[in-house]
Amino acid sequence: MTADVARWLLHVDLDQFQAAVEFRRHPELRGRPVIVGGNGDPEEPRKVVTCASYPARGYGIRAGMALRTAARKCPEAVFLPLDVPSYDEASEQVMTLLRSFTDQVEVWGWDEAFVAAETDDPEQLAGAIRAAVAELDLGCAVGIGDNKLTAKLATGFAKSVGKSPDTPAEHPGASAGMFRLTAENWSRVMAHRPTNALWGIGNRIAARLAELDIHTIGDLMAADRAVLAAEFGPTNGPYLWVMGRGAGDTQVVTKPPPPVGRSKSETFPRDLTERDEIRAQVARLAAEVTEEIAAAGRVAVRVAVTVRTSTFYTRSKQSKLAEPTTDIAIVTDTALGILDRFPLDRPIRLLGVRLELAPVADPAAGDP
Repeated sequence: MTADVARWLLHVDLDQFQAAVEFRRHPELRGRPVIVGGNGDPEEPRKVVTCASYPARGYGIRAGMALRTAARKCPEAVFLPLDVPSYDEASEQVMTLLRSFTDQVEVWGWDEAFVAAETDDPEQLAGAIRAAVAELDLGCAVGIGDNKLTAKLATGFAKSVGKSPDTPAEHPGASAGMFRLTAENWSRVMAHRPTNALWGIGNRIAARLAELDIHTIGDLMAADRAVLAAEFGPTNGPYLWVMGRGAGDTQVVTKPPPPVGRSKSETFPRDLTERDEIRAQVARLAAEVTEEIAAAGRVAVRVAVTVRTSTFYTRSKQSKLAEPTTDIAIVTDTALGILDRFPLDRPIRLLGVRLELAPVADPAAGDP
């Protein structure tokens, strides 16, 4: 690697992904308010929006909103059912494409990934990625950074270049769909923004920072690390200070670690009130999730059951299994035993069963 070539982190974020996949097979819907969620029925109770096209977002519709609410906000919207296999297939097409540029690709769900590359022209690489994704009849924004934090934040600016007056466009590489954010322009771009503009700082932490008279990222950069440690703990406090200065993780994990658990939950169209019905649903969920881990070659070591009432009161209880197992009868009996520890004196809105999994043996470690 020459002195002119640096290692860059690019964050690739697919635009309105689920809606965009639908547009590939329904091009007549482009430009219209399209909402994906549930079975595509806006009157279906307790189902939420999983994706809204940009025109739909103009009506204030966001992911997580009840479908019924979305229908009231935009009666002319087109509602489509969630099609997981199609989104899986389209996502894999994109991730395979990214790996054609570099083997350093870390996948984050269906619609985003971090890409690490050594190049003297990251904007050229970002433009090539965007052009290749467009050939799949999809769109994306690319954030360019010197770590994951800056790349992720840069993607937000990439999406709004030329659209929002608050978007910094003074960088020569700034153009619609891509933006570079690094230590070089961090203070100029970020110092005046509120602390919750940082990836990883939500409104609750921002409010606690405000109590310390830390309102902007610039304030956080100048904060006393000892004060932050006293308020947020010896690890989290100093980490907030580091984040405020635009530092972050640079490692790209190309192979995700094996999952430590697997769960299955369901929100019911109507509240469950009969104990026998509640038990039957828990038994079904326990059997289904056990079948899934067995198919994946994993075994359960602990069972947890989650109950959410009609008032949204949510609680989980768990039990350790006597020995690791994939025996459906044992897991189901354990889940029902946990359920018996709940009073079940209120209508039930949601039930869930989670299995904690035994660690996967590392083949490189050899026999002890």
